[in-house]
Amino acid sequence: MSFQDIAELVTNPQVIWSVIAAIAVFATVVTLTSPMMGQNKLDKRIKGVQNRKEELRRKSREALEEAHSGSLRGKETKGLAKTVVESLNLQKLFEDPGLKDKLTQAGFRGNGPVMTFYFFRLTAPILLFGGAAFYVFFINDFGLPTITRWCAAAGIGMLGYYAPNLYLQNAAAKRQQSIMQAFPDGLDLLLICVEAGMSIEAAFQKVSGEVGAQSIELAEELSLTTAELSYLQDRRSAYENLAKRTNHPGVKAVATALIQAERYGTPLGQALRVMAKENRDMRLANAEKKAAALPAKLTVPMIVFFLPVLFVVILGPAIMRYQAM
Repeated sequence: MSFQDIAELVTNPQVIWSVIAAIAVFATVVTLTSPMMGQNKLDKRIKGVQNRKEELRRKSREALEEAHSGSLRGKETKGLAKTVVESLNLQKLFEDPGLKDKLTQAGFRGNGPVMTFYFFRLTAPILLFGGAAFYVFFINDFGLPTITRWCAAAGIGMLGYYAPNLYLQNAAAKRQQSIMQAFPDGLDLLLICVEAGMSIEAAFQKVSGEVGAQSIELAEELSLTTAELSYLQDRRSAYENLAKRTNHPGVKAVATALIQAERYGTPLGQALRVMAKENRDMRLANAEKKAAALPAKLTVPMIVFFLPVLFVVILGPAIMRYQAM
């Protein structure tokens, strides 16, 4: 098969529509089977929380050893992304002060995701620019002049620079939505545990085990808070980290209430009861907002998909009878 045959095959409309249909079928199958495949995610997340707990314990031990004898760390293993980032000094070139907070809000912790982000910020524009330039110069030029094709390839390459940030924003938004759907119920369970006489660490641990079936992300965050309450020197930092990781006003208000109860000795049960009611009202308000916006969003799909079908069903028999006459 020659290069011309490959170019004709790639630009064939039937092949393009077949690929689009295959992608749509694959997306439908993945959407239908994702609930069944997501049953083991809780165990993986809890395992990740245990790793984070062991990391906090290790850092606490290292801090004590350094305070007394000055311990030396072993050499860290370097992957491809870390090697490229460190050799090109991409952390200074693409400096982003809030990157770690964004990664944490999206569910990525540690130094590895930071290196991976900077690596893809470097490689994604290059790969997209190269792919777009190869397509418009060797496969299908769309009848455009050379300067226009270069500009189109450069524009697609520039999109690759912002693609990692868009991915992080999307992942953080999905994670925040999952947390806030289950957070009022988790507060109710936390209130019951606290009023039953459990400590706040035991209450967080109990709620994280119970709420995992509804929201894996919330169970993970509560388990992390339990680990930080056990190993951080300042308990206030654990509550502030919980608010920072979720980045939601409801969680921030609860963290502030827990900090005040820890500092001033105010009744924790009463504060949790008020916060649970406020978060339930917030969740109901968000649901009502989405329901109010639904008719406007359904207008275009109804015009494009429903009305043609109704016209065919209503006018089809009349047209068939007219043709038979």
